[in-house]
This record gives sequence, structure tokens and C-alpha cells, in this order.
Amino acid sequence: MMSKDIEIIPALMPKSFSELREQFERFVGLVETVQLDVMDGIFVPNKSWPYSENIEMLKELRGEMPSWGDINFEVDLMIQNPERAVNDWLLLGASRIIAHIESTHNMDAIIAEVKDCVNGKQIDLEEETHIEIGIALNTTTENKILEPWVERVDFVQFMGIEKIGFQGQAFDERVIRKIQDLHEQHPNVTISVDGGVNFESAPKLIAAGATRLVSGSTILKSKDIVETINQLKKR
Repeated sequence: MMSKDIEIIPALMPKSFSELREQFERFVGLVETVQLDVMDGIFVPNKSWPYSENIEMLKELRGEMPSWGDINFEVDLMIQNPERAVNDWLLLGASRIIAHIESTHNMDAIIAEVKDCVNGKQIDLEEETHIEIGIALNTTTENKILEPWVERVDFVQFMGIEKIGFQGQAFDERVIRKIQDLHEQHPNVTISVDGGVNFESAPKLIAAGATRLVSGSTILKSKDIVETINQLKKR
């Protein structure tokens, strides 16, 4: 099997719409995709936009997200009952939707909603448009919980830190074995890692089988973002 390219995805946690716009514009031309961390203050303690500002903005912004057409964005729904919000983010133009397995009892419905969108049943999209659906799970959640859905989703996102929703935390080494196990059992499933991704952990994650690395503080605090991204890709 040919090795897959490594994708580095900056993680954004904006507190306001103006901060969202500034961060999106910062990465146009540097990466293909950024991750927007959406936190409701319930599933995780922190709140990010729009929950920190005005949730009704989601309806007002349909088709008018910042830099729309210049950069893709995936939405990490760190919220309780994400099935209630999936359609809003599909309408806003998200290219990938991520739902946490611990946050919902309706993963089947979430997957079906995204797949229906891709098939044009809910939203009028061009035929070549493909929206991905991914499942995220915490470091303490066993991989076996994924089995009913792992072959139906586009990717799995392992959290690389124990306390999710906070940037700058230490990497949790337990995730390495989890990645290895999933990669051995399902070699064709794309594996993403979010949290604790830095120059030390990135090569270990890639060696274990991850091909997407989501990094927050390592990239955002860098003085040379392009060089930082290139360094994180190194095997």
C-alpha cells in the first residue's frame, strides 16, 4: 500500500466572529483546511464562537462564512447532542463534520444526515462536492466502540490530550497504541489526531498510522507558520 500524504490542519478556537474572520484569513494560501473547534460549555467547559457570542448568527451567515471559497474548514463539534447542529454547519459550507462519540446517542442519524447532504437530498450541492463525516473519541474511550460505524465514516479523529477543549496541553502517549490498533484492524480508514500535536509527538503519530494532524498552539504561536507546518509533516 502506498503511503498517504500527511495533512497538517491548524486548530482554531475563536471567541468571536471577528476573531474567526481574522484567523481564517491568516491561513488562506497556507493550508487547504483549518479546523474550527465549536464548544458549547456543556460537553466541554470552554465556549467558543458562536456559543460564546450569538448562536443565532449561524442562521444569518448561511453561505457567507469568512474566506468562503478560499479555504476549507472542518467543524469539530465539541458540543452535547451534535445532531441538533449538524445541518446548520452543512449549510454554512463545512467540508468535514466531526462528532464526538461520547456526546451523542444518535451517531447513526448524524452519519445519515451528512451522507444525505452529499447525495443532494437536503442541500443543493454540485455533484462533485464531497462532505466528510468523522468520529472523534477521547483517550480513555476504547476503540471497540467505533465498530458499528468505522467502515461507514470517512475518518476517525483520536484526541491526543485527556482534557479536551483546551490548547497547549501535554500529549497523551496512550493514543499511540490506539492509533496502531485501529490502523492494523482497518488500514484503509483515514486517521486524524487532534491535541498535543507538536514536533516531538508528530513523528510518532505518523509512524503509528495517522495521516492528518490537527495542531493548535504549536502553529498559532509559531513565528514561521510555513516552516512549522513543514516540520510537523516530517516522518
